[in-house]
Amino acid sequence: MRFASIGSGSAGNGTLVESGDTLLLIDCGFSIKETTARMAKLGVEPSQLSAILVTHEHSDHWKGVAPLARRFRLPVYLTAGTFNAVAQSAGSGDFQLIDSHTSFDVGAITVNPVAVPHDAREPVQYTFCSGGRKLGILTDLGSLTAHVVAQYSGCHGLLVEANHDLDRLAAGPYPDFLKQRVAGNWGHLNNQQTAALLAQIDNSRLATLVIGHVSTKNNCLNLLQETIAQLPQSWQQLIYACQEQGFDWLTVGEKSPQGS
Repeated sequence: MRFASIGSGSAGNGTLVESGDTLLLIDCGFSIKETTARMAKLGVEPSQLSAILVTHEHSDHWKGVAPLARRFRLPVYLTAGTFNAVAQSAGSGDFQLIDSHTSFDVGAITVNPVAVPHDAREPVQYTFCSGGRKLGILTDLGSLTAHVVAQYSGCHGLLVEANHDLDRLAAGPYPDFLKQRVAGNWGHLNNQQTAALLAQIDNSRLATLVIGHVSTKNNCLNLLQETIAQLPQSWQQLIYACQEQGFDWLTVGEKSPQGS
């Protein structure tokens, strides 16, 4: 199993997960043209997709889903709450409603939805299992829950958000209501919350860590790197995703003894 990103941030998100002949796109916040161009840089094209999985209805995750699915006749997996939130804009398509606590298979990949606290109708994030490997994708949540910690323990690979630094958010350009929303329990994880999550989950198998959904206005890569560097854990691969390039393909593999 391997994963890559076509973009990570408030201007648009999309993550690819592949195992064997199964290729999934998690969220699509870009136009068909932009999505196709970004996928091409990773050596794949939309016609190869097996399905699109949606985390929630916010435009940076949803905007391109329905047009892409219709163009390439792809099934779209999403919760009933998310579907109800986008029903008017979704149009026709193969929409598969999922339960936020029930796993399902798409080809060679077992998908496990994880309910998260975020200001959307019925948001989920996902973990993926294939070939004895577990991958987690975790963005767009405002606080940590015991359920989240349990579900993301034991991953071999993990993409997790570190959206903002609290001080930079407070001093930044957002209006007060938006600052409160971002920093609230139903908003986004700050750097310290992400560090707390990484300290709480079972890291014993975690070889590849990607930090994503980093705000360009309310965070600073140096501050984020300093926060992560203070953790006692180590990873064989530590990547910081960006809005424009996302990140290239990473293999979900075993953690070597040296990385323990």
